[in-house]
Amino acid sequence: MQKYIVISNDIRNKIVKGEYVANQQIPFEKDMCIHYNASKMTVKKALDILVAEGLVIKRRGSGTFVKDLNLEEIERVTMANQFRGTTALNAGKKVHSKILNFSIVKVPDEAAKKLNIPLGSFVYDIYRVRYVEDEPSVMEKIYMPIDLIPNIKEKNINGSIYDYIEKDLHLKIQSAHRTVSVRKATDFEAEELGLEKGDPVAVAEQVGYLDTGNAFEFSTSVHRYDKFAVEIVLTRN
Repeated sequence: MQKYIVISNDIRNKIVKGEYVANQQIPFEKDMCIHYNASKMTVKKALDILVAEGLVIKRRGSGTFVKDLNLEEIERVTMANQFRGTTALNAGKKVHSKILNFSIVKVPDEAAKKLNIPLGSFVYDIYRVRYVEDEPSVMEKIYMPIDLIPNIKEKNINGSIYDYIEKDLHLKIQSAHRTVSVRKATDFEAEELGLEKGDPVAVAEQVGYLDTGNAFEFSTSVHRYDKFAVEIVLTRN
């Protein structure tokens, strides 16, 4: 992942989590260059992304400040941040995968319905464990149509699939529909996630959509109970 993306992800996460609050000045560019070990141009590109997203504003001669977002904007940013993927949500940290399966199969019935594609279509069948700083965090079972997301390689499975989709294929991930439930881990999940038998896990079933309206992903993610949180913004009309 390119360095300016890592930096923009890290700052965005801090805004969503409230580490940077409305109207707060974020560090000067020269200080961020030192903190992220990055060039001035790289930091500028990162900030330009956040300006374009409406998260920060630059004040000539004063610096860069967190925008005072209204409730609708907060909801938009919070929801968007939740489906950026493990790599983006852990910017600056070492993230890698243990690949349990990577193959091309005929789409299973349930996945065909979720992806709105015909039975007999071919999809990637991806099963992996995501590690953050060498600790298991989540197990992901993913189906993606090969005609919509072509040429996925093992290196993409080990890294960020979302990054490949947006940076290499130049597709835009627009939204996701997610359902979250809680249950006990299976013995296999407990072993892979470093849990005790019978420990709880959070299970997130998700269908992801491109800005074209096409469903590109049907996934089921099994999260460690101590490494998962859902951020929800409630508004009253």
